[in-house]
Amino acid sequence: LEVQAPPGTPVGYVVQTWHPCLPKFTIQDEKRMDVLKITGPCVVCSCCEDINFEVKSLDESATVGRICKQWTGFVKEAFTDADNFGITFPIDLDVKMKAVMIGACFLI
Repeated sequence: LEVQAPPGTPVGYVVQTWHPCLPKFTIQDEKRMDVLKITGPCVVCSCCEDINFEVKSLDESATVGRICKQWTGFVKEAFTDADNFGITFPIDLDVKMKAVMIGACFLI
Protein backbone atom coordinates (compact mmCIF):
# COMPACT_ATOMS: atom_id res chain seq x y z
CA LEU A 1 0.00 0.00 0.00
CA GLU A 2 1.40 3.39 -0.96
CA VAL A 3 0.34 6.40 1.12
CA GLN A 4 0.50 9.78 -0.63
CA ALA A 5 0.11 13.26 0.83
CA PRO A 6 -0.59 15.40 -1.13
CA PRO A 7 -1.74 13.12 -3.96
CA GLY A 8 1.23 12.20 -6.13
CA THR A 9 3.82 12.54 -3.35
CA PRO A 10 4.53 9.24 -1.55
CA VAL A 11 5.12 9.59 2.21
CA GLY A 12 5.37 5.90 3.05
CA TYR A 13 4.39 2.31 2.39
CA VAL A 14 2.74 -0.59 4.18
CA VAL A 15 4.16 -3.95 3.07
CA GLN A 16 2.63 -7.28 4.05
CA THR A 17 5.26 -9.76 5.27
CA TRP A 18 4.54 -13.43 4.65
CA HIS A 19 4.05 -15.56 7.76
CA PRO A 20 2.23 -18.94 7.94
CA CYS A 21 0.08 -18.04 10.97
CA LEU A 22 0.23 -14.32 11.78
CA PRO A 23 -0.75 -11.23 9.79
CA LYS A 24 2.46 -9.17 9.66
CA PHE A 25 3.11 -5.80 8.07
CA THR A 26 6.09 -3.46 7.81
CA ILE A 27 5.77 0.32 7.84
CA GLN A 28 8.28 1.98 5.50
CA ASP A 29 9.18 5.62 4.89
CA GLU A 30 9.18 7.33 1.49
CA LYS A 31 12.65 5.85 0.74
CA ARG A 32 11.31 2.32 1.46
CA MET A 33 13.39 2.04 4.64
CA ASP A 34 11.73 -0.02 7.39
CA VAL A 35 10.47 2.08 10.32
CA LEU A 36 7.99 -0.05 12.31
CA LYS A 37 6.42 -3.52 12.28
CA ILE A 38 2.81 -4.55 12.86
CA THR A 39 1.91 -8.01 14.15
CA GLY A 40 -1.64 -9.29 14.39
CA PRO A 41 -3.18 -12.19 16.30
CA CYS A 42 -3.17 -15.76 15.00
CA VAL A 43 -6.98 -15.74 14.78
CA VAL A 44 -8.27 -12.49 13.29
CA CYS A 45 -11.91 -13.09 14.09
CA SER A 46 -13.27 -13.36 17.60
CA CYS A 47 -16.56 -12.95 19.38
CA CYS A 48 -17.19 -10.38 22.10
CA GLU A 49 -13.68 -8.91 22.25
CA ASP A 50 -11.40 -6.47 20.47
CA ILE A 51 -8.77 -7.65 17.98
CA ASN A 52 -5.39 -5.99 18.56
CA PHE A 53 -2.59 -5.52 16.04
CA GLU A 54 0.58 -4.52 17.91
CA VAL A 55 2.82 -1.82 16.43
CA LYS A 56 6.41 -2.66 17.36
CA SER A 57 9.93 -1.37 16.93
CA LEU A 58 12.03 -2.87 14.11
CA ASP A 59 13.59 -5.49 16.37
CA GLU A 60 10.09 -6.27 17.77
CA SER A 61 11.34 -5.83 21.34
CA ALA A 62 9.14 -2.86 22.28
CA THR A 63 5.47 -2.19 21.58
CA VAL A 64 5.01 1.45 20.53
CA GLY A 65 1.35 1.45 19.53
CA ARG A 66 -1.70 -0.52 18.51
CA ILE A 67 -4.34 -0.80 15.81
CA CYS A 68 -7.49 -2.23 17.39
CA LYS A 69 -10.64 -3.52 15.69
CA GLN A 70 -13.19 -2.75 18.35
CA TRP A 71 -16.08 -5.11 19.17
CA THR A 72 -19.31 -3.21 18.52
CA GLY A 73 -21.90 -5.72 19.68
CA PHE A 74 -23.49 -8.80 18.21
CA VAL A 75 -26.25 -7.06 16.23
CA LYS A 76 -23.95 -4.60 14.47
CA GLU A 77 -21.27 -7.24 13.84
CA ALA A 78 -23.79 -9.74 12.43
CA PHE A 79 -25.97 -7.49 10.30
CA THR A 80 -23.64 -4.78 8.95
CA ASP A 81 -20.27 -4.51 7.26
CA ALA A 82 -19.32 -1.50 9.43
CA ASP A 83 -16.28 -1.78 11.72
CA ASN A 84 -14.77 0.53 14.32
CA PHE A 85 -11.00 0.87 14.61
CA GLY A 86 -8.76 2.70 17.05
CA ILE A 87 -5.12 3.65 16.53
CA THR A 88 -2.55 4.57 19.17
CA PHE A 89 1.00 5.67 18.39
CA PRO A 90 3.71 7.80 20.03
CA ILE A 91 2.95 11.52 20.09
CA ASP A 92 6.45 12.29 18.76
CA LEU A 93 6.10 9.99 15.73
CA ASP A 94 6.72 11.79 12.43
CA VAL A 95 3.48 13.11 10.92
CA LYS A 96 4.22 11.20 7.68
CA MET A 97 4.46 7.93 9.62
CA LYS A 98 1.17 8.78 11.37
CA ALA A 99 -0.44 9.05 7.94
CA VAL A 100 1.07 5.68 6.95
CA MET A 101 -0.34 4.18 10.18
CA ILE A 102 -3.82 5.36 9.16
CA GLY A 103 -3.23 3.74 5.77
CA ALA A 104 -2.26 0.50 7.55
CA CYS A 105 -5.54 0.69 9.46
CA PHE A 106 -7.44 0.85 6.17
CA LEU A 107 -5.41 -2.07 4.84
CA ILE A 108 -6.15 -4.20 7.90
